Amino acid sequence: MELANRVKTLTPSSTLAITAKAKELKLQGHDVIGLGAGEPDFNTPVHILDAAKQSMDEGMTKYTPAGGIPVLKSAIIKKLQDDQHLTYEPNQVIVTTGAKHALFTLFQVLLNPGDEVIIPTPYWVSYPEQVKLAEGTPVFVEAREENEFKITPEQLKEAITDNTKAFVLNSPSNPTGMMYTKEELEKLGEICVQHDLVIVSDEIYEKLIYTDKPHVSIAELSAQLKEQTVIINGVSKSHSMTGWRIGYAVGNAEIIKAMTNLASHSTSNPTSIAQYAALAAYDSSQEKVEEMRVAFQDRLNKLYDWISDIPGISCVKPEGAFYLFPNVQEAVANNGFSSVDDWVKALLEEEKVALVPGSGFGAPNNVRLSYAISLDQLEEAAKRIKRFVLNHQ
Repeated sequence: MELANRVKTLTPSSTLAITAKAKELKLQGHDVIGLGAGEPDFNTPVHILDAAKQSMDEGMTKYTPAGGIPVLKSAIIKKLQDDQHLTYEPNQVIVTTGAKHALFTLFQVLLNPGDEVIIPTPYWVSYPEQVKLAEGTPVFVEAREENEFKITPEQLKEAITDNTKAFVLNSPSNPTGMMYTKEELEKLGEICVQHDLVIVSDEIYEKLIYTDKPHVSIAELSAQLKEQTVIINGVSKSHSMTGWRIGYAVGNAEIIKAMTNLASHSTSNPTSIAQYAALAAYDSSQEKVEEMRVAFQDRLNKLYDWISDIPGISCVKPEGAFYLFPNVQEAVANNGFSSVDDWVKALLEEEKVALVPGSGFGAPNNVRLSYAISLDQLEEAAKRIKRFVLNHQ
């Protein structure tokens, strides 16, 4: 059977693949420590679980509007007003089946064949695949390690052509955890305004920040940037609700209307019960969000020291999210491996530690380590990685 051309070039998600391999080895009885997870290890807070149960008891189990229930849209609008001082109307908000689906739907309604989307590397694995599925062309710009994995205005300017339609901005970043400052965003935004680019601002990690530097949405900086920006966010990371699949997009009403029309023919609507759970996430105390952030910060500080102590591994300390993204090129060479991918495979086989190779993020010299597991496991993982490196010297 001949498959559609659009799926033939897709690359499987490296994060999901490594997590699946780690689970497989665990089922075989091996003591595997998986550092590939892209989700918090905390359960969804109890008050959110209770709200979901209540919605079921009250019969909120039917179809909802394709773009989300009005009360959740209102809660999202309030959140954006409180946190980013941005004002939106309900017709500028769509609730989606996860932030990933918001991005997918956005690219589908935005791109025509040949339209280019500028994506800084390292990138989240699904950005280029989603652009290709929409018949667009990903254009990669290297965010260099010496610049804290952030692109410069000059790099952005050089990448723009007559075919450029959009620019993807992810701050805090997956996989690097780095954040753009207000001043950096202003300079990038100026170029986007000059060239009338749609800015896709993925802000899913905005609540998980470990420095005094505040999260800034590029949409905050001017009325024109707000008009050109589509904010992507959701409750998956901030409220430990990955499995509930609730995200959203906020921006230009014409774009949001097109996304809503498309969603009506793909998912009908986000799950009703999950929407009421998300409503409780935004409408109640954020104490659990802060507790999780503090726990992640403690893990980051300890794991960063442990990993930085391993010969041949260097790391820029992240400012947000829950990943380290160390450069392991020197360790790989000293250990006699031809690539980081081979080194990662051998580490999993010998020491039963699962990392995600940076090749899946457009950064072949790096690996991604998630610290969304317990401190004890993180410490043991660091010991195993160090032992592996020393044993292969």
